[in-house]
Amino acid sequence: AERLLNSVFDGAGFDLRASALESEAGCLLSIDGTDSGLLLNQGGELLDALQQILNQALGRTLPKGQRIVCDANNYRAAREAELRAMAQHAARQVRTTSSAFVFGPMDSSERRVIHLSLAEEQDLTTESVGEGNARRLRVSLKTPASQ
Repeated sequence: AERLLNSVFDGAGFDLRASALESEAGCLLSIDGTDSGLLLNQGGELLDALQQILNQALGRTLPKGQRIVCDANNYRAAREAELRAMAQHAARQVRTTSSAFVFGPMDSSERRVIHLSLAEEQDLTTESVGEGNARRLRVSLKTPASQ
């Protein structure tokens, strides 16, 4: 994965270098260089696209349940912290207003972070709603019968 990504960067003329690290989730590719900002434009779309391509091309070679994760400038960790804060904000708002809170469209990995962030909240429930790229996450109060 590291060699493939570095050859793509070299071929495109980007000043970027990927370094592979093992993690419990699989292979983490840390990407550094003066062009790393290009990967983070539009909410990290290019970073996500590279990750998707690598997982499609090489994911079958990884042990079951493991994936290739691409990160640049610690973007993934910062985004996860932001999503956890958004989850707590939604929880407070739902408790205050007793109305459901619906996040904007998110990919499955971002929805998963919010689901897991609120999983231990006894009075709340989370569910993904919608289809495809318009899929969203709804946070609402549990009904008394489901608590």
